[in-house]
Amino acid sequence: MADSAPNTQNSIRSEEPGGTMTFFEHLSELRKRIIYSLYAIGIGTLIGVYLSKYFVTWINKPMLKALAQAGLDAKLIYTHPAGALNLVITVGVYLGIVLASPVVLYQIWLFVAPALYRHERGAVTGFMFSTIFLFLAGIAFGYFVMLPHILHFLVSPGPLFALGRDVTPMTDVNEYFGLILLILLGMGLMFELPVLIFFLSLFGIVTPKFLWKNFRYAILVITIIAAIITPTPDATTMLVFMAPMVGLYILGIAVSAIVTRRRERRIAAPAEAR
Repeated sequence: MADSAPNTQNSIRSEEPGGTMTFFEHLSELRKRIIYSLYAIGIGTLIGVYLSKYFVTWINKPMLKALAQAGLDAKLIYTHPAGALNLVITVGVYLGIVLASPVVLYQIWLFVAPALYRHERGAVTGFMFSTIFLFLAGIAFGYFVMLPHILHFLVSPGPLFALGRDVTPMTDVNEYFGLILLILLGMGLMFELPVLIFFLSLFGIVTPKFLWKNFRYAILVITIIAAIITPTPDATTMLVFMAPMVGLYILGIAVSAIVTRRRERRIAAPAEAR
């Protein structure tokens, strides 16, 4: 009995939050974390502007390849005197945010961690890494898989026949970057579907049984989203988009099953203790 008491106290202590602060201390801490995050974004933007010319060359490759395969002049243009400068700054800002994101996430973690229990800190850490991994996986899928299909359809000679053979596309590099951003960010966000299901399951809004029962409706919703997001009407691009989304939905069902099982165990634990 003497040994059990210290063990109980230690277990309770390990479950206590890391510390408590007053309201004004929270505001001061929040201000410090925001300032550090802005510093990181500013430094990241300066580095991003310097690296933007190399990044622009990288993002232009799919379009230049699609133009060459279509037998067209593989060149991008800009129509505004400040078009090149605008592109460099815009790309630099986005790169700066990406480069600063680990620092920003770490500042968020430093602000939130003291209010969490030890087991919650581990869960949040896993959640942050999962979110970043899925977002990057979505961007990679969009760049290497989706983008070639979309660009091939958009610049292929077929759709131009209705306008005449003398109509030649001249792609503005700034508008092309806007298209790239829409596709890559859209795919990055869509790959966060398991994270969304995780939160819905955590609060008991959905269950694995509910998700599996409504699987056919999920396919319908995914099809509608694919028709809206993909800027081309061809069926191949829609199927390429739908395949990973269906896989992510099935992964979400597995995540929901794990979360629901753990949630039920936590609810049942006090009842069993009595």
